[in-house]
Amino acid sequence: MAWDSTRKVPWRRLIREWLIYVGIAGVGFVIYYLAKGKKLEIGLFAGLLSSGPMYLVFGGVLAKFGYQRKTMKDLRAAKAAQPVAVSARSGSGGGAAGVRNRPAPTRRTSTGPSQHRKPKRR
Repeated sequence: MAWDSTRKVPWRRLIREWLIYVGIAGVGFVIYYLAKGKKLEIGLFAGLLSSGPMYLVFGGVLAKFGYQRKTMKDLRAAKAAQPVAVSARSGSGGGAAGVRNRPAPTRRTSTGPSQHRKPKRR
């Protein structure tokens, strides 16, 4: 898609996603460094905070190009809209994949004794 300056950028969503990321990453850093017995450095958190403007700029540019990720609500609605497949064979224990055709016979599969076998020597 082409750049469209009239497209709206979901700033609130981008900021919320980034804040969730910073929270999870910050807790992860604290747990990791405390478990290792190392000293927490301010540079870790400065790096996390500096990622915010980069994330927002990148997300804003993608939004102007028309990229929009689906929300969890959209994904749930799409899954609910899909028709439920009903198994044609009742009681077969098969999944919702439907009826499978029998595969073509090969040299390794047979329906009984082969007619092409050599007779046994006595």
